[in-house]
Amino acid sequence: MQNETNPVAEVSQFATNELTQTASESTSALVESFTAAFSQVIDLAPKVLAAVVVLAIGYIIARLVANAVSALADKLGLQRAAERSGLSKSMEQAGVTRTMPQIVGTIMFWLLLSVFLVASFDILDLPGVTGAIEKVVAYIPKVLVATVLVVIGLLLAAFLRGVIATSADRVGVTYAQQLANACYYILALMTFIAAFEQLQITFELLNYAILIAFGAIALALGLSFGLGGRDVMAGILCGYYLRQRFQAGDRVTVAGYEGTVREVGPVSTIVETDENGLMNRHSVPNSMMLNEAVR
Repeated sequence: MQNETNPVAEVSQFATNELTQTASESTSALVESFTAAFSQVIDLAPKVLAAVVVLAIGYIIARLVANAVSALADKLGLQRAAERSGLSKSMEQAGVTRTMPQIVGTIMFWLLLSVFLVASFDILDLPGVTGAIEKVVAYIPKVLVATVLVVIGLLLAAFLRGVIATSADRVGVTYAQQLANACYYILALMTFIAAFEQLQITFELLNYAILIAFGAIALALGLSFGLGGRDVMAGILCGYYLRQRFQAGDRVTVAGYEGTVREVGPVSTIVETDENGLMNRHSVPNSMMLNEAVR
């Protein structure tokens, strides 16, 4: 009598074998994955350690160099120049509490540290991260140049503001300080535009507006001098020389008046006379005062 096979038992045995084989293969794959990952970590550990050491050394060097640069900038009088020009005051109003030497030192610190940061990622052999950081580091010199442009431009603008204010005041220009401030802000604006262009940020429309404004001012000045401004300019120049010859309170005789100089204005001089006990003030053109006034 032949043994009869049980179909259910055969199917069950087949399923058990398949599950056992699948579990074994999954376990082997998982073990291999963990082994490969652990092997990569073991291989990467010396690189990570070397990268950390390079970055630590870079931090120390960058900090030492930054402190030295900051001290040198302070000894060279950068902060005093910023205070005299009014740049420090403007920075304080903008909420910047660091001094100019400290700012220069900070820029140098990050510049050097970025170089060591690139070297650290080169050791780790991470091309994607290294490429991104290299782009940032390549941009840092542009930031440095832009910062130097802003500092020098604002110092120059502040210096010219003082020169313009003093010169205009000496020749008797009434709005000398306002004129000096206007020149300062125009130069400061041009400085920032140049700095942004260094950073590859352009303001073409603003550039055209400034050129148009300067052209309009030049045209207005040309027309004013051409259509009668020469007399005004002559009066201003005469006033400059009059202030060297006469002081308030001097007695003079000019244009039929005999009186006291009260004020030498931009284009005319105020002479006060005593006529029968009445004090009268007369405006005498500076050109006439310079040519005809007698003490």
